[in-house]
Amino acid sequence: MNQIERNYRALLSVALVLNSQRDMRSLWEAITVEITKAIPWARASITLYDPQIDAFQFYVLATTVPQVALGRDAVVPRHGSGMGWVYEHKTLHIRPDLKNEQVFPEDKLYVQEGLGRMINLPLLVKGQCLGILNIGTRESGVPDPGDIEFLTQVGMQIAYAIDHVQAYEQINLLRNQLARENVYLNEELRLTKNINKLVGDSTVFQHVLTLARGVAPTTTTVLLTGETGTGKELIAQTIHDLSPRHRKPMVRVNCASFPAGLVESELFGHERGAFTGADRTREGRFELAHEGTLFLDEIGEMPLETQAKLLRVLQDGMIDRLGGKQPIRVDVRIIAATNRDLSEAIKLGTFRADLLYRLNVFPIQLPTLRERPEDIPSLARYFLELYAVKLCRSCTHIDPDSLQRLVRYSWPGNVRELANVIERSLILSHESILRIDNHLLGLQDSSFTSLPSSGLKDFERRHILQTLSLTAWRIDGLDGAAARLGIPPSTLRSRMKQLGIKRPTTN
Repeated sequence: MNQIERNYRALLSVALVLNSQRDMRSLWEAITVEITKAIPWARASITLYDPQIDAFQFYVLATTVPQVALGRDAVVPRHGSGMGWVYEHKTLHIRPDLKNEQVFPEDKLYVQEGLGRMINLPLLVKGQCLGILNIGTRESGVPDPGDIEFLTQVGMQIAYAIDHVQAYEQINLLRNQLARENVYLNEELRLTKNINKLVGDSTVFQHVLTLARGVAPTTTTVLLTGETGTGKELIAQTIHDLSPRHRKPMVRVNCASFPAGLVESELFGHERGAFTGADRTREGRFELAHEGTLFLDEIGEMPLETQAKLLRVLQDGMIDRLGGKQPIRVDVRIIAATNRDLSEAIKLGTFRADLLYRLNVFPIQLPTLRERPEDIPSLARYFLELYAVKLCRSCTHIDPDSLQRLVRYSWPGNVRELANVIERSLILSHESILRIDNHLLGLQDSSFTSLPSSGLKDFERRHILQTLSLTAWRIDGLDGAAARLGIPPSTLRSRMKQLGIKRPTTN
């Protein structure tokens, strides 16, 4: 068998092996093995160009020299290097006598390794140089033209294999991303179905919509504040839908729903083996929201340690997966929401002042339902229509007395409580006109005769007191006061503190 036939067989073997790879790690391993079989060398490496650092990084390094001077972790700058020259000129470069002539800075390191000759070949695909194949030998001298032709063919096979695997991995990445987004968006669709209608003509609510429409086209961070049930998530969705990012998902994170140890993993993701049970790499919500919007609900409940890492993301747009070694750049628009007084939380040491400054770029305060009573009839009719379809009821109108009762009620749970009352009433109703009984609001008939002269706060206080009395002052649980009011127990306790409500002492 002559040299030409041996080269042909070796080239065919290289092509078959390299083109069967489907991920970069196995490709680099296969390249190392095949180069070893096909080419006599003392040092063989592949470097790829990284435009972000304007330099070359090693992805394959195989060597028989006793002491490596230019190691796997080395970074070779494009400017002034032999690899850079080959990259720019897209043609090979040979230094036949390294010991007597070092043309580029890295040649001195090759000499320290005992090399006499270095050949750099461009890895070209459709006129684009992906990186460099570097072959070093102990002997000096001009290589045989047949060997150069063979190396050029090997380099071509390597280049196309790299391009093929990169394309395959990109398709795989996009497929997985779309699958994750599809699961996520289906869940979001289930949660937000039929609640995407903004109802309300009051001046205070229209002001909120004006602010939302104004900030939507920008990338500005928004902080939504207001009591539980005022519609912060709905306004966040509106801002996203009106923004240039609307084709990408708005990813939601409830900062209070995860244990402190899992918040970081949910937000930033983790690498395989980062902690017990991390059996695979997982992208966090920031990566899912790339080029879209991340809605951080109940931001005031975020642990302090996570707040520090969130601050870094807001500053430089980089995240670190748990267990990861390289930061990942993300392009995410942040909308945060809270029902807490973050200024008070800063005084208590549970929230970072510098994070609040970063979040509070464009604040929007959502009004309570008590501040927009003129919107209650429209909202009640909207929820009637919504839940009548859901519950298969033929009810189409609300009894005028019941509607007036809704208008005069203090609504500590805001719009969410109103929706709950309408749904509960429909469940119990089998008539064409909806009538809302007093017990669904936890009040006696006399409570609706007129608003107390001391105002809405006293009215709300009386209502909470009556509900607490009906539940024997039990706040939590399915039949507790918070459930009857349609608000979280934490919100009820906060309102009790604000209104000076204390459980009476027993003798």
